Amino acid sequence: MTVGLIVVASAAVGALLFGVSVRPFLEGWILAGALPALAAAVLTGPIAKAMGGRFEFHRSCLLALTALLMAIPLAAAWRLALSVVPGSTPSVLFLAAFLIGPSVWFRQVGLFGIARPSHLRVLPATLVQPVLYAVAILVLLPVSLPEITAMVICGLIGLGCAYALVRAADRPLRREFQSSGVSLIRPLLDHVGQRDPDATRALEAFFLKFAQPADLRVSLLGFSRSGRPYATVALPTVHPGPFAALGASDLPRKLAEQLGPAAGTVLVPHTPSDHDLDLPSESELGLVGAAARSLLADLGPELPSRASPLVSPYAGSFARAQLLGDVALVTVSRAPDPTDDIAFGVADRIVREITSEGGPRLALIDAHNSYIEGLGDITYGTPAAEQLLRDTKAAVSAATAAARDGPVEVGVGVRTGYDIGRDGIGPQGMRALVVRAAGQTTAYVLIDGNNLVQGRRAPIVVALEKLVDAAEVMTTDNHVVHEVDGGINPVGERLGTDGLVAGAVQAVQAALQDLAPTQLRFGTREVPSVKVLGPGFTARLLTSLGDTLSMFEYMLAATLLLLLTGSLVVVFVLQ
Repeated sequence: MTVGLIVVASAAVGALLFGVSVRPFLEGWILAGALPALAAAVLTGPIAKAMGGRFEFHRSCLLALTALLMAIPLAAAWRLALSVVPGSTPSVLFLAAFLIGPSVWFRQVGLFGIARPSHLRVLPATLVQPVLYAVAILVLLPVSLPEITAMVICGLIGLGCAYALVRAADRPLRREFQSSGVSLIRPLLDHVGQRDPDATRALEAFFLKFAQPADLRVSLLGFSRSGRPYATVALPTVHPGPFAALGASDLPRKLAEQLGPAAGTVLVPHTPSDHDLDLPSESELGLVGAAARSLLADLGPELPSRASPLVSPYAGSFARAQLLGDVALVTVSRAPDPTDDIAFGVADRIVREITSEGGPRLALIDAHNSYIEGLGDITYGTPAAEQLLRDTKAAVSAATAAARDGPVEVGVGVRTGYDIGRDGIGPQGMRALVVRAAGQTTAYVLIDGNNLVQGRRAPIVVALEKLVDAAEVMTTDNHVVHEVDGGINPVGERLGTDGLVAGAVQAVQAALQDLAPTQLRFGTREVPSVKVLGPGFTARLLTSLGDTLSMFEYMLAATLLLLLTGSLVVVFVLQ
């Protein structure tokens, strides 16, 4: 399709430069328009590769087409000026020279960073299209020294403006991180598009420069039948970011793979943590995975056969709790109000206070199930954090009071086949954990995605409570779903309510069919000195990226205006 558009755009350029008489038009169309553009589409990639870079064919085609499309309105305006004020407008020969500048400017900007972040090394690939175009003009039109001089100067102005644009856009990241953001464009494209290992290492190297050590922990709630592993709820104090599959992003899949078959079906809900606890590399996540495997092999004694229903202490409580043995499984949600990240310090205080007061061990989950952009975080020292502490204590006390001896039956169900781009759901799909104990059947549905659009939780819970006595819907906060248009991609934005309800119901039905008496074990292990992005890094990065975008938009207009003005001055001086 792009090749066809190149042919059409070339015809427009040929008509504007050479007129509509058959032979001049055809010569201009083919030699000055189509041939340089198509040759550039074919040759840009190999030339970039020869210079140590890479530029794919589809990008070469798009770059060649865009260079042509930029020429059309400029040539049309010039032709209009020639018809209105012919005595004051330079000839078509100078128009042909003038068009070289925008082509060089756009191609240099487009190739820099994507092919290779070096102006000198991408220059040969930049010049393919404008040089072939210039040769065609020299052959087809009676060009003299002034027009040739204009061609050269306009091309140099285009190069200078491209350099100024890239330099200015790169300044915010260089100032904040002493690194070129443009140099990360190619690795980012290759990581997102191809999961290229070299690209991933380049991105990790950038993040590792600014990482700092932190002491993390991982908790596992293991379920087994007749001594064989059945399922595991894994709760590392790790935030599943920063994006794509970098570092701790795609944490549910990565941790499940690291735990292996010995863990059975693995569920990795979102623990209280924020971007301060993003891991910068796979190697750091490997430390957490190793600790989790070691813990799984030594989870400790079987928990008592004692449980409670899932209880909420009062209306409006942020926390609901279910006692399993001597472990309180607590889910935190403010839905339908915004529900987002809970700072690790808030959760750490809750755990320490409850255990110091003789309460049960805690498995604390951030349900992350009511998304409104920019709202819902719970940070240390805020009224929301104090309320969460009170609500969690009350929920745990209520669950402890409601507990009774008896068997605990557990079943899991998995619904897969989702697509990030189509459904906004990550590779782990939907996973249901159903617990039947203390006269109640409770379903926990975990969706592998980044939060849940506000209002989607309620219809899912209503549908599930036709199958069970109580239900909760959670998301993993997996940032792998960000690699689509729009970035955030919360669950429910792409897949509608009916699809979400159907998937959750199917997962719970599968879990119900697999219910059986199950033994429970629980353990926690410290993971010292794991490198994390740390406080403030994400805010600094996002601010710098915002500044970069603003600077790029400003300089895009400014350098284009400078290019056109400077080239016009050259043309008027030389005519």
